[in-house]
Amino acid sequence: MTQPLALRERIQAQYQALSLVDRKLADVLLTHEKDLLVYSATELAALAGVSKASAARFFKRLGFADFQAFRQHQRQGTPQPSPLSRVAQQGTRPSPLQQHMAQDAQQLQALADAVTDTSVQQAARLLVGARRVWVVGYRNGYMAAFYAQALLSQLRTEVHLLNQGAGEDAELLADIQRGDVLLAMDFRRRTRRLSQVVGIVCDAGAALVLVSDARVSALAARAQALFICPPQGEAIFNSYVGAISLINYLATTALAQVPKKARARMAAIEQVHAQLDDLEPSF
Repeated sequence: MTQPLALRERIQAQYQALSLVDRKLADVLLTHEKDLLVYSATELAALAGVSKASAARFFKRLGFADFQAFRQHQRQGTPQPSPLSRVAQQGTRPSPLQQHMAQDAQQLQALADAVTDTSVQQAARLLVGARRVWVVGYRNGYMAAFYAQALLSQLRTEVHLLNQGAGEDAELLADIQRGDVLLAMDFRRRTRRLSQVVGIVCDAGAALVLVSDARVSALAARAQALFICPPQGEAIFNSYVGAISLINYLATTALAQVPKKARARMAAIEQVHAQLDDLEPSF
C-alpha cells in the first residue's frame, strides 16, 4: 500500500507552481512544521499575512478536504521520536552534567510560567471532591501515575491506579461513574490504549484532569482541568521533572483544601505503620 505523502513532500511537489499567497502559507507551515498542531487555521493565516479564505483554499490545494482533515493528517503522521532515533542523530556521548541540569531547570521554569494557581486549585477541588479518584498512565506516564496515586492516597480514600498490572482494566473501568475523577498522564511516546480508556471514562460521566506534553489533542479537548508540561528538547531520554513537581504541588494543594480530613487520614496511616513497625528509623 502506498503511504500518504508527508506535509513537506506535498508542499515541495507543488511549490514552484504556487502563487505568492500560497507560498507565504507554505513557508509558514514548513517553518512551524514541528508544532503545527498548536495553531488554528486563523493563526496560521495571520502568521502568513493572508486571509482565512486563502488559507482554506491552500489546504484544499494540498489535498485536504478542509483544515480539520489537515490537522488529523498531522496527528497521525507526526512521528514520536524514540531514544534509538535520537542516538542515531546524536551518538551516545552525554551532554555535560551542568547542561543536563540546566535543561531540567528550564523545563521547570517553563511549567511555572504556564500553570496558574487558579487551574491548580480547580484540579485540586475535583480530586478532593470526587467520589473516587482513578489514576492512569502508560509507558513513560506510568511513573507519574504511580507517584500521583501514592501521594493522593495519603490524604483521601478511594484512589485507584487503573493500570495496576493485574489485567483487570475492564472490571475497574466498569465501576467508574459520574462523580468520579480520572487523573491521566499523557506523554510521548503515547499509546492508543490511553485514548480508549479516557473515552470510556468520560462517556461514563467522570471528570478528567489531564497532565500532558501535547498542547493540542483529542484528550485535551475533554479535560475539565489541563496541565501542559513543556516537552524537553533533544535529549535522548525524556525528562519528567516538570510533571513530578506539578503532581507534588497538586497533592499539597489538595491537602490544604481538606486539612482536617487529610490529617486524620494521614494519622491513621501512621498508626498502622507503628503497629507494623515496617519503616526504618531516619538518622
